Amino acid sequence: MEAKKSQQADLEKKKGLYLEIGLVTILALVLVAFNLRSTDKSDSGLNTQMVSTEMEEEIIQTEEEQQQEPEPEPEQPEPEVTTELEVVDNDAEIENELGIVDASDAADRAQEDVAISQAVEEEDEAEEEIFVFVEEFPSYPGGDAALYEYLGKNIQYPDLARENSITGTVVIKFVVEKDGSVTRASILREIGGGCGKEALRVVNAMPKWKPGKQSGKPVRTEYTLPVQFELH
Repeated sequence: MEAKKSQQADLEKKKGLYLEIGLVTILALVLVAFNLRSTDKSDSGLNTQMVSTEMEEEIIQTEEEQQQEPEPEPEQPEPEVTTELEVVDNDAEIENELGIVDASDAADRAQEDVAISQAVEEEDEAEEEIFVFVEEFPSYPGGDAALYEYLGKNIQYPDLARENSITGTVVIKFVVEKDGSVTRASILREIGGGCGKEALRVVNAMPKWKPGKQSGKPVRTEYTLPVQFELH
């Protein structure tokens, strides 16, 4: 007896359906794969564009910083120091350009300066010394009588003193120098009316005196002279 196939087991009829399902499945897989590849390319292109933009921004920023920063000045070469040596003979005198002085020489010079200064001071003091009391007082040529005769002839009674009846004694102090000349005359006592000024004028016009002496040597001597003013 011949066995019969069931209609469910008969696949011959569904062969075309299975073929279509397979084709659709393959087409779907191809489309999916194509879409995935396109997406990868677009993402890659986007990333590349972003990286390029960032690099361009960094380059621009770097150029701006370089433009803002001042360029360092070129270093100038230091001048070369040269030393010139001058050869001189052994007998040649070498000038002391540095001004170095030997300590012993400086001390000797200082002592010499002090000695000279002291000598000058002592000489000045000796010259300036004025004696008040001496062994031999100065005198007018011809003595006291000649002195008062000189005063009487040369003194002119001041008009102001005459009009106001001013009388009295004016005292004049002066120095008789070693050579007998009269110096440093001044009014020691005044009575007014111009009498002191007139007496001072006459004393300054006196001839040389005989100088005073101390230990037999002429010395500068102070002298005080009274000058009498009287109305006749």
